[in-house]
Amino acid sequence: MVEGVSIAWWAALAGLAVAIVLILKKLNATYALLLGAVIGCLIGGASLAQTVNVVVAGGQSVVGTIVRVLAAGVLAGVMMESGAADRIAKTIVAKFGESLAIFSLAFATMIICAVGVFIPVAVLIVAPIALEVGNRLGISKLALLVALSGGGKAGNIISPNPNTIAAASGFGIQPSAVMVGSFIPAVCGLAMTVLLATLLRNHGAAPTLAEAGNGGDTDTAGTADPAESSRELPSIGRALVAPVIAIVLLLVNPIGSVLGIGLLTKFQVDAMYILPFAAVVGLFVMGQGRHLLDYTKAGLARMTDVVLILIGAGAIGGLITNSDLSTQIVNLIKAWGVSGSLLAPLAGILMAAATASTSTGVILGSSSFGSSILDFGVTPVAAAVTMQAGATVIDHLPHGNYFHVSGQAMKMTVGERMKSVPFESIVGLTMTIVATLVYTVF
Repeated sequence: MVEGVSIAWWAALAGLAVAIVLILKKLNATYALLLGAVIGCLIGGASLAQTVNVVVAGGQSVVGTIVRVLAAGVLAGVMMESGAADRIAKTIVAKFGESLAIFSLAFATMIICAVGVFIPVAVLIVAPIALEVGNRLGISKLALLVALSGGGKAGNIISPNPNTIAAASGFGIQPSAVMVGSFIPAVCGLAMTVLLATLLRNHGAAPTLAEAGNGGDTDTAGTADPAESSRELPSIGRALVAPVIAIVLLLVNPIGSVLGIGLLTKFQVDAMYILPFAAVVGLFVMGQGRHLLDYTKAGLARMTDVVLILIGAGAIGGLITNSDLSTQIVNLIKAWGVSGSLLAPLAGILMAAATASTSTGVILGSSSFGSSILDFGVTPVAAAVTMQAGATVIDHLPHGNYFHVSGQAMKMTVGERMKSVPFESIVGLTMTIVATLVYTVF
């Protein structure tokens, strides 16, 4: 908190509302969050100088997250640009065959996300395969998108992606602890995804031959990229080297803690080191070391928007932290007799819905309500896992990029894309309920 600054709870709420409205009006999310923070501070009684201090302090609070996100960009760039992610997805679908087509598509998207690829990009990678399979087997586009999006959500909460890093940083723990803690909810999310997609198999139109034929490898506009479709992909063994190294090194310390092995618990290497190291080793194993500069540049470019949004989220978080909003909400929860352990998933749900972003929702929720959640006796791991799971419930609304990117990838109109929203929310809600039960009941 900034010394000498006390902002009324209603002003913080007004600033957050302004940011949400501006995001819905299609203003750049970073500017919307910054402007909301400034307005909230000023109407809450802060001077111009104090407002600057609040915004700067809020931005500084997310620097640790930003550094780890930039490190994750190296792995993401290598996985996407080298063709490793494509190879993994195609291998999974081919191995499971047509009888398990829906499961294979959901599982492939889950794995692609779990190894460090953003969920919109994971959907873009698997979508051409899904369209071709859907056309051949008569599976509706609605079922296909639910399979891809649900699988992506399941993989996203066990990945070294920005949302996991934000959840871990927000509660002062390592990303690996969040990844391990989210495994059971992720498996349940995958199971619900497959169930829903199977039930929706014949609901709606299947991809046409033209849509399947235009599948290829697509960019964010949904257009085919001849260079991408003609490139030679690495073997599955080499494609798995980078993600396997990253996952193994990230899990060394948590496994040591669970098994009580002192030697493993002493291995405390941050994700900031592990993710780039795994990426570089994997790149050279694939024989593409000469592309190191190009791939890291591409990875950094993909992380730029995330970093900018995190700065904006930090600013609005600074506004809320310097107000008594969290105290008022805690008092309200106590008055209603609601368990304090529910504050973490509820904060994740509401903040992610407001911003249509998992990572932004998590950073807002943890920075705004983190201390209040821990005051209820919730452990940092439980808070991080349940908040991140909650952020997947309604983070796919139309005012976010993911809604449109995924719809274009599956050749769907806005109306068709809207039909999948409730089913995606069921997947996120399933993971949230399971995470909450695991950490509050069992």
